[in-house]
Order: sequence, then C-alpha cells, then structure tokens
Amino acid sequence: MTAFVESEERRELRDAVARLGRKYGEDYFYAAARDGRKTTELWQEAAALGYLGVSIPEEYGGGGGEIGDLAAVLEELATAGCPLLLMVVSPAIVGTVIARFGTAEQKQRWLPGLARGTATYVFGITEPDAGSNTHQIATQARRDGDDWIVSGSKTYISGVDEASHVLIVARVGGRPSLFMVPTDAPGFTHRKIDMGLVAPEDQFTLFLDDVRLPADALIGSEEAGFDQLFAGLNPERIMAASSATGMARWALRKAVAYAGERAVWGVPIGAHQAISHPLAKLHIEIEAARLLTQKAAALHAAGELKAAGEAANMAKYAAGEAVCAAVDQAIQTHGGNGLATEYGLVQALATSRLTRMAPVSREMALNFVAQFSLGLPRSY
Repeated sequence: MTAFVESEERRELRDAVARLGRKYGEDYFYAAARDGRKTTELWQEAAALGYLGVSIPEEYGGGGGEIGDLAAVLEELATAGCPLLLMVVSPAIVGTVIARFGTAEQKQRWLPGLARGTATYVFGITEPDAGSNTHQIATQARRDGDDWIVSGSKTYISGVDEASHVLIVARVGGRPSLFMVPTDAPGFTHRKIDMGLVAPEDQFTLFLDDVRLPADALIGSEEAGFDQLFAGLNPERIMAASSATGMARWALRKAVAYAGERAVWGVPIGAHQAISHPLAKLHIEIEAARLLTQKAAALHAAGELKAAGEAANMAKYAAGEAVCAAVDQAIQTHGGNGLATEYGLVQALATSRLTRMAPVSREMALNFVAQFSLGLPRSY
C-alpha cells in the first residue's frame, strides 16, 4: 500500500472476491443460518479460487500475501452479505501463528490444508472466569514423559464443530503456551451455547480433562509467553475490523438503495436531510475505519508489531462503532420494514452488536489506547 492507495493487485483481488460474494449473497447466508447448515459451498469455492489461502506462504500452497490481502477478502464477502466468521480464526490467527512459529514439519502438516480449504482450525483462549484478562488464564499444560497433559475449560469458542483442531492457550508454569488439540482427542468435549445470532457458525464451551498430546502439539517455544500469543491477536483484530466494515458497507448500501427508491410526499425519502445526513456521516465513519484497518495491516506486514497493535485496536474499535451505527440507521431508514425479516436487516442486529465485544471489547481497546497511545496510568 502506498500513500493510502491499495495496490492494483489488491484492488483486483477485491473485485474478484466481490463477484464471488454476489454469487451467494445474504439470501444464501441467512438460509444456511436458518436451516442449521454451514456455508460449505462458499468456503470451498473461495478456497479453490485461492482466496482463503492468500496469506499462507507459497511453499505451503498459499498465495504468499499478507494479512491485508486476507482482510480484503473477508471485507468484500461481508459487504456482499456473507461475513465468514471462521476466516478470522482459521487462516488468520492459527495460520499466522503456525507460519511464524511452527517447525518445518508442523507447517507442512497444517498449512496446506488451510490453503486448500480442506482443513479448518479454531482458536481457544477465552475462559469462563478470566474474561478479558488473558493473564488469568487457568488452563494448564504439564509434561508427562514426552507428552503433554492439558486440563481446563474455554468458552465462546467459534466453530468447534467444523474444526479438526483447536489452537489452545494453556499455561506451562506461569507462562502461556499454544497447543494444537485434535477435537476428537480423548478427554476433549464441547457443548453448544444457544445464541441469538443469525449466523451459520456456532459458539461452544470446551472441556479439556487431562487431554494427552504428543510433544509436537506445542507450537513454538513454551518460553515464548505473551509475545508469541499476541502475534496472532493483531491479525485477529485486523480481520474483525474488516468483517465489521464490510457489514457496515452492506447495511449502508441497503439503506441508500431504499432511501433512493422509497417515495413519500412526492419525493424519495433520501432527498430529506434527516435521512441523507446520517447516511453521509456513516459513509465517512466507515471509510475512516477502513483506512485505520488498512494502516494496521500495512504495519503488521512491515513487521512494526507494536505500532500495528495500536492501529489494530483503534481499527477494531472504530469498525465496531461504525457497523452498529450503520445497521441501526439502515433499520431506521427502512422504518417498519427495517424489522421485517424479508429486508434482511433485523437479523444483523445481534451480529453487529457482537463486534463491540469480540474479539476484544471496546472498553479494552480504549484501555489500550489510553495506556499506550496517550501514556495515561494503567487502569487495570
């Protein structure tokens, strides 16, 4: 990216993904959610076209791109009405961590499947009693000969029913370490959480009861601690921001189309400033969030991880605020029709609200900015 203009290659990628997204669209996405199906067809076609593996190194079957390329893919799919949540965790978090810290054998074992779309991995960090305090993670891993024994629990973990492995954050002594845990391992169980989200992906609570893992289930070094953990969290925030800005663009597009067509008192309602000004304000806020997200991705690709962390938290905050405002204003623009399921907006209310809480709450993002950007005293 140069002078805040994406490369021609990135723009061409966006155009191609947008065409794929329109092929499926919100009707496909909502039908899958309503019927209890997964978006398998879209996932597999996106993989076959190279979009899911765009940030995986070329030697493992990927496109050799960066997190900004993968974020662009997710944003355009979300703009088409198909925000694929598992893109945030499978290729972005897990793929990034393995590509950066895995051994040559681990990379060869786990990355090609991500690039082909034949493998899905999810991420397990959140715990019932730890909340946003990563330092309070209680899941433990201990050595038993050459093996590892992992015990603990995780909650609000996305897509476990679609994954072959979960990248689990567990403590070895006092430091967090990362383990690839098969979802069919003895002692590993999961329970679905009933949610009000209209989405094909489900949320789960996980239970690890003395799960035995081989030595090479450990990714990277057991001494790496938070440095290794947070290497996957910047991509997570960048991807979450991209999904949110894509959904905001989707909601704004629907509102603008309706405001241009719906005529009351002889003119389209979009002619009235009470309608047009909130939509114009949203457009500005969405574009600002997109620029922050692109900045975060560019800094991450340049290896400026501290600056990328600051930008990623700001992008995630801005995008979450923008999508909540966009969905709310789109519903208001539609009037009573905004609450009719056929218009596709009311279904997005809970999902847009989720962006303020996950993968990091807006309060924790503000804490980060207050402490690291402004130099204010630590509040927690």
